[in-house]
Amino acid sequence: PLSLPPPGTLCRTKPTDLVFIIDSSRSVRPHEFEKIKVFVSRVIEALDVGPNATRVGVINYASAVRSELSLQGPQSKAALLQAVRRIQPLSTGTMTGLAIQFAISRAFSATEGARGSAPNFKKVAIVVTDGRPQDGVQDVSARARAAGIEIFAIGVGRVDMGTLRQMASEPLDEHVDYVESYSVIEKLTHKFQEAFCVVSDLCATGDHDCEQVCVSTPGAYRCACRDGFSLNSDGKTCTACNGGLGSALDLVFLIDGSKSVRPENFELVKKFINQIVDSLEVSDKQAQVGLVQYSSSVRQEFPLGQFKSKKDIKAAVKKMSYMEKGTMTGQALKYLVDSSFSVINGARPGVPKVGIVFTDGRSQDYISDAAKKAKDSGFRMFAVGVGNAVEDELREIASEPVAEHYFYTADFRTISKIGKKLQMKICVEEDPCECKSIVKFQTKVEELINSLQQKLEAVAKRIEALENKII
Repeated sequence: PLSLPPPGTLCRTKPTDLVFIIDSSRSVRPHEFEKIKVFVSRVIEALDVGPNATRVGVINYASAVRSELSLQGPQSKAALLQAVRRIQPLSTGTMTGLAIQFAISRAFSATEGARGSAPNFKKVAIVVTDGRPQDGVQDVSARARAAGIEIFAIGVGRVDMGTLRQMASEPLDEHVDYVESYSVIEKLTHKFQEAFCVVSDLCATGDHDCEQVCVSTPGAYRCACRDGFSLNSDGKTCTACNGGLGSALDLVFLIDGSKSVRPENFELVKKFINQIVDSLEVSDKQAQVGLVQYSSSVRQEFPLGQFKSKKDIKAAVKKMSYMEKGTMTGQALKYLVDSSFSVINGARPGVPKVGIVFTDGRSQDYISDAAKKAKDSGFRMFAVGVGNAVEDELREIASEPVAEHYFYTADFRTISKIGKKLQMKICVEEDPCECKSIVKFQTKVEELINSLQQKLEAVAKRIEALENKII
């Protein structure tokens, strides 16, 4: 478990360009290399990472040097941890000096995302090694320090301690660490969390810009509002609810109409959509619903705000004809991002955007870019997969935390287990004005999933009976 700062204090990290330089020479066994990755991940977890906060890079070296993660790469905590998990050992020699030179000339260069010219940003390198380098480190380390890079040197096992002292910044007792084996390297986690930590309670000192309520969180603070108010999109100011946009929702269904769905199931999906619509408060000030069907192409059935009542929305859903061709999920997601949630198609600025993607098979096109863009645009994306849907694709579509935004089942049963818990969680985290409609929406969804499951089972039994008669 991570070590936390003392109660009542706050650990906020100074904006830093941090590069890990990790030895993966043949003396580092695969299971030991995994321990290094865990250590790196633990340090990252305690940092305030982001383009304007601390940026993280990783250099992997042996006889050669490989940049695994640059300072200009994705800087969300989830993206960094995922990148660290993917690193593989090089398992050759130990060219530590070459790796430090690479850090000077490449990793800490402006073209790679370093911000060294700004006085408020520190440049820090953490070198982890277990052997004697096959090249010199003294001169290149001196050049690195002269360039403003603070070097921490961590030695493991049979490492040459003189080499560590040649690399590290002054004072040496703060910048040189030794552990007897990789199995205990995690004990250094707390030291490095503290090394990057400025301890203060920003809410207590008044160093914040919240209009109503300041809440201390690990690494920073967040703003909140008093009962009856909702937090505005700027994350600082509050607006009285009064039944206004605080309870609004722009919801778009993206429905797979490929031939594998089958006509009888497509009718059940339409009924399912309409039952969800029944649970919403539909109006100009509250929920708006849009519907897009896709197959080999994408067809907007109706945009957000076209229909102002549940009755009209449900009638339009019932009239939707089944496309019955391929499965171009990527093209459909792109349409959702570029068109469905655009102002010209009825979306309202400042209103939460929710997309529910329903599919039963593998996409025939590339989904990654459009799926990422949807989430990066702030849309909350739910992915529902049935039958032959591909779990990896559902996870890629779903918002963070992924496990709570994607559902896969062969028979719909498991969706209901997650549903109520998920929407209650959203209710706690989002505006108080949204809670009533969201809880009602989720409770209804849970009931409808069970109902839909029963209908699907009845259809399956009828098909089985017909097939037995034919035989």
